[in-house]
Amino acid sequence: MQLEILTPEHRIFSGKVYGIQLPGTEGSFELLENHAPIIASLGKGKMKVLKDKSTSDTYDISGGFVEMLNNKASVLIEDAKIVE
Repeated sequence: MQLEILTPEHRIFSGKVYGIQLPGTEGSFELLENHAPIIASLGKGKMKVLKDKSTSDTYDISGGFVEMLNNKASVLIEDAKIVE
């Protein structure tokens, strides 16, 4: 699936991924290829970008929104800091 992670200042990530794990306001959830269309609010927590089944990047986020439509996920957040 295609993933775009955007802040008001810049693009954090753009590319093909296996999936993404997100901190929703009602609990954590995961989006994978062919997920049903969804719009959800995000809370403070860790966002994990699964580049493939064995490689991932983790970010601390403070909240935002995600939209999934036609195998494209768009994550709109205030800011993100990569976790080493």
